[in-house]
Parts: sequence; structure tokens; C-alpha cells
Amino acid sequence: MRRPLVAGNWKMNGLPGSAAELRKMIDVLDGGDHCDVLVCPPFPLIAPFVWDCADSGIEIGAQDCHFAESGAHTGDVSPALLAAVGASAVILGHSERRADHGEADALVKAKAEAALAAGLMPVICVGETEAQRDSGQAEATVLAQLDGSLPDSADIVVAYEPVWAIGTGRVPGNDDIAAMHHAIRQAVIARYGAAGEQVRLLYGGSVKPGNAKEIFAIEDVDGGLIGGASLKADDFLAIVAAA
Repeated sequence: MRRPLVAGNWKMNGLPGSAAELRKMIDVLDGGDHCDVLVCPPFPLIAPFVWDCADSGIEIGAQDCHFAESGAHTGDVSPALLAAVGASAVILGHSERRADHGEADALVKAKAEAALAAGLMPVICVGETEAQRDSGQAEATVLAQLDGSLPDSADIVVAYEPVWAIGTGRVPGNDDIAAMHHAIRQAVIARYGAAGEQVRLLYGGSVKPGNAKEIFAIEDVDGGLIGGASLKADDFLAIVAAA
């Protein structure tokens, strides 16, 4: 059985005062063991959030990393440093990184390999644009991203986020989500063999308390990568409960 995972991507949101929302999550989730919970705040909040979450069962991750351990890379953060301050995971290849920073599959793969070497769990994101879906290229696009982005190790999480659904309130039909997750499952099994059966596949893209239970009931959906709804404790906790 794959243990469900609900991961919150805070993106470029949050200030030190946002720890109040985190504290609400800790108070409710402390001692809970029905699924894994991951919160990925902006870089400056990682260390204080790690301290706040000690022994709570909530893991703290990052939203990106460089592929090098150190060096002349102004503005970047190494996976080794993330691990040193207590992060346990890192989101890689999010559509906003691919679009805004021109990140290609090969770069995502290099980051994933570096993250694994540092002891971090890579959460590798894939997804199609609306134009690619409308032209019938959704599955081909996602599988090509997978092929180029996956590291050699199966100690990863894959997050499917249709780009056109992120933050828009629009969600693919259940059959569409099921079909894409099935295709991704077959791809990771082809890549990793039996170990691919244990790779957790998350769905992301306008997951809310009102639709989470229905989405998480779809075969091969092992949890969610949550954006805006992860910023409010009540919304995020409802989504965790749905998992």
C-alpha cells in the first residue's frame, strides 16, 4: 500500500507571522498518522518551520534547489544546505519554474539526482498546457517530461499538475485525471520495474476541501500537491482529512 501524501506549496507567499497558520496545523495533526504531510514554504521560512514542526509529524520541504553542492551560483540554494537546515523534500520542475525560468527536463533530472544524493525526496512535477490538451497532446507531453526528468532512483514522488488548472478553479474530469495517472503509473513501472508500483503520484491543480475526497478516491492518485489552499490551516487540514 502506498501511504498518502499531502504536500503544500506556499510558492512566494508567507511571512514569519504565517507560522500562526502552521501552528494550527500542528495542533490538529500532532500524533496523526493516517498520511504524510509536507509543507514547502519560501526558503527563509524553512529553518524556523523545521523547528516549529519538530515531533509534530509535519515535514518541511523546499520549492527548488540547484544541482551543485556549492559554487558561484548567486541566488541559488544547494540541496545539501536544504538538508542541513532540516528540509526533507524538494519540489522540482514545477510548471512555474519551467515557464518562468526556462527549466528543461535535463535540468530537472540533474536537480533530482542532486537532491537524492543529499538525502532529500524529490517531488517531480509534470503537466500539460491547455493548448497541448486541446490538441490531443496531453499524455504525450507529460510522458515526455517524465522520460527526461526522472532520475535513476525510484525514491521519488511524481506530481501531475495540468498547467491550465493551477490556481484557476478549473479541474479536469475524473476520467481525465484517472487516465493520466494510469499513464504515469505505467511509465514509472516501465522505468523502475516493481519499484514503480510504490512511487506516489500526486494530483495538483485547484484541489480544494470541496473536491479533495473525490479526487483522492481516483485510482493511482496517492494524494495532492496543494497550492493556494495550503496557506490556510482550515482548508489544508480539510484536504489532509480527505486523504
